[in-house]
Amino acid sequence: MTFEALGLNPSIIKALTEAGYTSPTPVQEKAIPAAISGQDLLVSSQTGSGKTAAFMLPSLHQLADLPPAPQAARTPNQERQASRARGERPRYQPAQPKMLVLTPTRELALQVTTATDKYGAYMRRVRVVSILGGMPYPKQMQLLSRNPEILVATPGRLIDHMESGKIDFSQLQILVLDEADRMLDMGFIDDIEKIVAATPATRQTMLFSATLDGVVGNMAKRITNNPLTIQIASSSTRHENIMQRVHFVDDLSHKNRLLDHLLRDTSIDQAVIFTATKRDADTIADRLNIAGFAAAALHGDMHQGARNRTLNSLRRGQVRMLVATDVAARGIDVPGITHVFNYDLPKFAEDYVHRIGRTGRAGRNGVAISLVNHAEGMQVKRIERFTKQTIPVDVVEGFEPKKSAAPRSPRKPGGWRPGDGRSNNGPRYGAGNREGGGHREGGFGGNREGGHREGGFGGNREGGYNREGRSFGGAKPGNGPRREGGGGGGYKGNGGGFRADGPRRSYGDR
Repeated sequence: MTFEALGLNPSIIKALTEAGYTSPTPVQEKAIPAAISGQDLLVSSQTGSGKTAAFMLPSLHQLADLPPAPQAARTPNQERQASRARGERPRYQPAQPKMLVLTPTRELALQVTTATDKYGAYMRRVRVVSILGGMPYPKQMQLLSRNPEILVATPGRLIDHMESGKIDFSQLQILVLDEADRMLDMGFIDDIEKIVAATPATRQTMLFSATLDGVVGNMAKRITNNPLTIQIASSSTRHENIMQRVHFVDDLSHKNRLLDHLLRDTSIDQAVIFTATKRDADTIADRLNIAGFAAAALHGDMHQGARNRTLNSLRRGQVRMLVATDVAARGIDVPGITHVFNYDLPKFAEDYVHRIGRTGRAGRNGVAISLVNHAEGMQVKRIERFTKQTIPVDVVEGFEPKKSAAPRSPRKPGGWRPGDGRSNNGPRYGAGNREGGGHREGGFGGNREGGHREGGFGGNREGGYNREGRSFGGAKPGNGPRREGGGGGGYKGNGGGFRADGPRRSYGDR
């Protein structure tokens, strides 16, 4: 199957050929013809399967066939200048996009915008802009004044412009919800319902999600009309091209020393290290820089400019180790990422799939390693049930765990008893306030899982791997490295300790 056989506009085919696209992926092969015909779509497909092109290529094809809009006597800028000359207050005409793409994060929105510019490189009269949180309002007003045909946005910031009358969806023809499951996980369901209600009932709706059941399925039924359901059971669903393994650790010091050792593997080109909290991302990025790695943090407390610079440095290869939170890393597509490390296990099994999907992109091979405390065995089991795969346990010589996972005893009648440390929802593991909820005591430098931390980031280590007198787990006095944007944007540091009582955590990363 070729892209020409799908019936796409010749200008799109030319752009795809120039970009090196040879044949459509399974999701593109099934979705593009149906989307060109105007049918609503419900697509279950994992990251890395080519879903951005699956909805953007047919949409560009439809927009290319639209008759050109009548040319106004004056441009919007000329109208404003004329109003000022008459002593009148300039009136901003609301933007009337033909297509809207909703994404859960800024990074994914920028990725969709970049891909659209590439696919539509030879198309006239098709402009795409992204409206995101963290971008200055005057800049967004300038973009909206161009009346773009395609609008890519995150729900929160889009609602702001809708309520201020800067966007009018009366002419909208195509609505796309990308990673709808993630948007619902982040609590955007009310915003999505409000946005959908502002669009014409005659629109074409395409919803893309990792799963189509539960809340996502219920919402899909409300916002689509006789949709075609496409479920892609490809190798990317099971990530068969990614070698996954688990390393059990005894405590925080053991985890830090093992990570330091693993990151020195010469087969690593670039890696993403996932943490549960923003503070941990900053701390680990700082310590990696001290240990000699080119590292940077990426999380929601960084302003958009710093996040963009960090991602650009990652794409250029200036950053080799990206320490990120779940939400901030959504949409990262860098071919050079060969390894993913789960410093903390994700709260949801679905997030594990999205995490390891940062490597092994476009059919390449990758490695995903999870550093797991023995008490987190049930979380590993949940991930294995969700992915329908058994994740092998690996042991590195010299870093063998001294403890073993406690056997699970059958649940006794009568439920839990006060003081046994359990709740009806099961145990909660980890450190700090995690994104999306979950409290844990201690954290970096504190007591974790009831045990005392020895060594670690700022303490004494035993048996650590030294590099020029320092390693990832070692400490160096002095002030912490200065970061741009308040969140680990720098790549070089000169030390800095950490609080022994554990960092203060923050909730959310939107």
